[in-house]
Amino acid sequence: MRSGRPRRLLARPLLAAAVSVALTVPLSAVAHAATGTAGQGHAPAPAFSTSFEDGQAQPAADTAETLGDGKPWVSGVTAGTLPVLPGSIKDKITAVTANSDNPPNETAQKAADEDPNTKWLTFNSTGWLQYRLSGDVTVKKYALTSANDSPGRDPKDFQLQGSQDGSHWTTVDSRTGQDFPGRFKSHVYDVANPGAYSYYRLNVSLNHGDPIVQLADLILSDGSTGPAPAAGMTTEVGTGPSSGPNVTPNVGFTGLKALEYAGTHTADGAVHAYNKLYDVHIKVARDTQLSYDIFPELTGGDLAYPSTYAAIDLHFTDGTYLSQSRNPADDQNGVPLTPREQGDSKILYASQWNAQSADIGKVAAGKTIDRILLGYDNPKGSAAEGAQTQFKGWIDDLAIGSAPAADPHATYADHVDTRRGTNASGSFSRGNNLPATAVPNGFNFYTPVTDAGSDSWEYSYAAQNNADNLPTLQALGISHEPSPWMGDRDLFQVMPSAATGTPSLDRAKRALPFKHSDETAKPQYYGVTFTDGIKAEIAPADHSADFRFTFTGDTGDLLFDNIDNNGGLTFDPADGTLQGWAEHKSGLSTGASRMFVYAEFDQKPTTAQKVTGYGRDNVTGYAQFDTSKSKTVTMRIATSFISVDQAKKNLSLEIPQGTSFGTVEKRAAQQWNAKLGKVEVQGASSDQLTTLYSDLYRMNLYPNNGSENTGTAAHPVWQYASAYQPQGTSTATQTGAKVVDGKVYVNNGFWDTYRSEWPAYSLLESKTAGQLVNGFVQQYKDGGWTARWSSPGYADLMTGTSSDVAFADAYAKGVTGFDAQAAYEAAVKNATVVPTNSGVGRKGLSTSEFTGYTDTSVDGSISWSLDGYVNDYGIGTMAAKLAKDPKTPKADRERYKEESAYFLARAQDYTEVFNKNTGFFEGRNPDGSWRVPDSSYDPQTWGYEYTESNGWNYAFTVPQDPAGLASIYGGQKNLEKKLDTFFSTQETADGDTGSYGGTIHEMIEARDVRMGELGMSNQPSYAIPYMYDYAGAPAKTQAVVRQIEQRLYTGSSIGEGYPGDEDNGAASTWQIFGALGFYPLQVGSDNYVIGSPLFTKATIHLDNGRSIVVNAPGNSGKNVYVQSLKVNGKPYDKVYLTQDQLSAGAVLDFTMGSQPSSWGTGKDALPTSLTPKGGTPSPLTDTTGSGLGTATASDGTATAALFDNTSATQATFTTATPQITYTYSGSGQKATFYTLTSGRTAGQDPTAWRLEGSTDGTHWKTVDSRTGQSFDNRLQTRPFEIAHPGTYTSYRLVVTAGSGDTTTLAEVELLH
Repeated sequence: MRSGRPRRLLARPLLAAAVSVALTVPLSAVAHAATGTAGQGHAPAPAFSTSFEDGQAQPAADTAETLGDGKPWVSGVTAGTLPVLPGSIKDKITAVTANSDNPPNETAQKAADEDPNTKWLTFNSTGWLQYRLSGDVTVKKYALTSANDSPGRDPKDFQLQGSQDGSHWTTVDSRTGQDFPGRFKSHVYDVANPGAYSYYRLNVSLNHGDPIVQLADLILSDGSTGPAPAAGMTTEVGTGPSSGPNVTPNVGFTGLKALEYAGTHTADGAVHAYNKLYDVHIKVARDTQLSYDIFPELTGGDLAYPSTYAAIDLHFTDGTYLSQSRNPADDQNGVPLTPREQGDSKILYASQWNAQSADIGKVAAGKTIDRILLGYDNPKGSAAEGAQTQFKGWIDDLAIGSAPAADPHATYADHVDTRRGTNASGSFSRGNNLPATAVPNGFNFYTPVTDAGSDSWEYSYAAQNNADNLPTLQALGISHEPSPWMGDRDLFQVMPSAATGTPSLDRAKRALPFKHSDETAKPQYYGVTFTDGIKAEIAPADHSADFRFTFTGDTGDLLFDNIDNNGGLTFDPADGTLQGWAEHKSGLSTGASRMFVYAEFDQKPTTAQKVTGYGRDNVTGYAQFDTSKSKTVTMRIATSFISVDQAKKNLSLEIPQGTSFGTVEKRAAQQWNAKLGKVEVQGASSDQLTTLYSDLYRMNLYPNNGSENTGTAAHPVWQYASAYQPQGTSTATQTGAKVVDGKVYVNNGFWDTYRSEWPAYSLLESKTAGQLVNGFVQQYKDGGWTARWSSPGYADLMTGTSSDVAFADAYAKGVTGFDAQAAYEAAVKNATVVPTNSGVGRKGLSTSEFTGYTDTSVDGSISWSLDGYVNDYGIGTMAAKLAKDPKTPKADRERYKEESAYFLARAQDYTEVFNKNTGFFEGRNPDGSWRVPDSSYDPQTWGYEYTESNGWNYAFTVPQDPAGLASIYGGQKNLEKKLDTFFSTQETADGDTGSYGGTIHEMIEARDVRMGELGMSNQPSYAIPYMYDYAGAPAKTQAVVRQIEQRLYTGSSIGEGYPGDEDNGAASTWQIFGALGFYPLQVGSDNYVIGSPLFTKATIHLDNGRSIVVNAPGNSGKNVYVQSLKVNGKPYDKVYLTQDQLSAGAVLDFTMGSQPSSWGTGKDALPTSLTPKGGTPSPLTDTTGSGLGTATASDGTATAALFDNTSATQATFTTATPQITYTYSGSGQKATFYTLTSGRTAGQDPTAWRLEGSTDGTHWKTVDSRTGQSFDNRLQTRPFEIAHPGTYTSYRLVVTAGSGDTTTLAEVELLH
């Protein structure tokens, strides 16, 4: 709540003014007029619309537009794309078979379609592919085209064989040792011994090493040359794109047809072609919009993306064209809607549908449209033989009409579309989100389900459409899924049905089709009307929800099911209730326990029974209701991880009997509007509002409450079923997990979220942030560790213990309400204690805390190393602040001070993995050598030491010490040059797959971002645009950030919206910070670096009652550069802001311009860094080790294990009070710190000692002494700052007391 006045639903008339005085509907509103996007009303039927279906208006085919001089508007383009091989006998192929294939999309038939974007795949290292022809044909040439990924699957040795009967084969050509130069590349071969055959077979006898063979195309040719292509561009109605990562193949975006455009360049350089599609007569009003969907194919893998240089154009009766206007209409992303600008701007994603529209009334009101055209205009390309530029794409849902009027009653939550990020897949992510209806940080998600057999991609926007190209729901579900990559756990499913008799529980048969225009997906409400008229709705609470179903007949069924048979279902028809349990969990749902379900219907069912025969007899059943009088059936349902009785209690606490559906929805809406209303903006288009508030929704959706109130509403008692301790056996009504007091939060991967999600909570939701941090600290108190990836327990995934820096950042930014000392203890344990299992702590720690880096014996070693330094920085800053906190006990302050210095020094160990010869951070082998020789290193290679990325994207992962990063690159200018090279080096996703062995989705996403090597689909890239600030080039930060904001968060109206995985609020909060104009680059500190604000005004309401106002009145799509800044009315030339400045309430007045300025480039513009500006990093270095000296013990025990840079070995002394001496081989050394590491056995730790120094081995001086010490964990390393440092040739550790009869140590360091 805001201090000073209660949070409430913003008064609707005020909202319209608060958001924007010129609020508009999404510019895609005509084509997608009623897809549940709020903030808009319904528009009248468009003046013109077509999806190119049978019975609709059909376009003129292949008809060039004629200019006023009577000449066709064509230059340098011929129709269609050139065949790989002329003389194809594709039309003679009557059947295609193979040894095996991979249905439904990677079948043998795909090899014969002459489309490189599809492929045949067999799960064998060899294989054969066979064509049956309609008659005898003499094949004289043939071609093979490589598929999209994994070069190891390419054919290497193969034989082309012919047959008359399909049984007896003659080899007509044989090849060995064949390689392809890249993906989508073709080789053409002459047949050595041609003959007439009616069957042909390609026999692949050897591939390039993978256990799979794949091939995009096998093309057979009779050697003839085809007809010369006609001048101009092809525009013909067809069946839609044959492939794409997130589409149903061979259909339009909607419907079964789409308009194909295609052509080939016949001239070098600029070419163009404009075709007429329709003659019309449409008067343009002020509110007229043009909209369409476009799918530009990635033709031949051409990374110049020629197919994106296309757009719908209009001709007016006054002789002008929309594309040729002095001020052409902009699309919804602010890009001129002309073919050339669309291509140059890189606004369109290739091989995906893009929703494009423009408010043409702004530039053409009063004119009359008489022709609709399709234009192609590419300023560059090639006509060279064998390398001709080719383009091909598809248009659908073309419409011209009035835009829906803005809804003056829209609330913040109404601008959210929870389906953003659902038009995605594991092949190419545009979010990979679950369209969850829930309350903020809720216990359960409630979601539509298109694939009820999946615990990953449960809702697909389009790729799972039915034969009519309509999405279908198989269930409405309860979910706890953090992401499809983690998988879901503890599901429950219900589905309405109007079937007669006993309904089918078969998922495909019970599925009901719908249109997205009949679907509303909001945080507080989900509703869908199926094509058969049945309506399903959900209103959420925390542990419960209200489901409402409206039927059309006199009876209605509710079908109950689950993903598998691991559950139970019981009906009580007399009481109108059901109860049950579910215990499905994905492979990464570590620690998940049984979920219990209880539901009450608002009327008693006439029939309620279990159903068998579907392989899930424990969980399948149905209830039938009499709907002859009331068509509506309501089900209130709640869950618990504790017991069925607790589920009943959760229902009575949250949605007691008699609570209306509307009340539940209203309460949820109030919770969401209180969260989303923390940010108000002006100068935003409706599309930008959808992006902003949907991103704020995603931020507040995660992490999730894992606790339940076992008390009363007046006196709550919070408990949870522990995912962090061993579990017993559960029953049908009671968990076997330990029930623990406290509140816990789950569903968070800190590698994803520490960079932006957690800082966003600290800024926008500081009170909630404290509760969330405490909920994760509870994991530490319960199970001994804080999860790296909580799903809900200790999932072994990703690198870094990044809760360390996330919670340190919250503490640095003034967040309270959590146990800061326990959070610090958990972080220090992560950094200093060898983990007890693979799901917790830091991998490789047994050596990395002594060598300064994680070596290549650990996968992703550079990621572990660099993340480790960032987390050490957070620990260091948190320790420093705890040392100054008056509430910190005096006895602890000195320990915090010395630990702060130690960890801040460790944060500079990135110098240990920087190879000066190559200029990149590289993996080091266990022996200290680089993973590969310098001459073999390629920063574009993915994997190995880099998690989900490559050397380029980890080249700047030093946010804790940007000045030090600049230093190792040779200064600010060199850092700027490095960044320039990064942004100009194109990611190809071809040939650099490294240890992944094949193309992973992050590679393709980074490629199609088209910003050099920037992989904004993945978190390591998040900070890179802001590093220009530290390079003394803030204008470049501003340009890059605004380009990302404009180009990469597009497609909200069709389920896209992100450049990659959204990852529990990570990508969303990056966008939010970018839009506000500042970003938490140096996580763990109290500062933010400045970028470029997106809106003309943004107001941030803080929890302390104050506000931050960001004014940028001259802001626009062109005015992206900061010319000057005032903070609270005073000129400000620094490129950072502090938390104190913002928390006090601040007014930031930006002056924006279209050209870079010198603002922010002064000598004092940068925030402090670990390394002083112009200085060099100064990590601590161990002065002991192999070849540096010798060690002895007073009792004769061998001591080599104490100085071997690993805690895997140890030395156990015969006494509790040994003396250990280390003498240097050469001159003396000055140690300023030392560390001691406990052994593997408790009760053998030193508790008191003194460290002595000597210059002659005879006379000793005490340089540090300790008493009352303890080691709380095994293999725990503790640092100690030397009280009186000096230069000595020998050091001696004299243990004066121990916890047992003997003392064991695993490692000793003397650091300088």
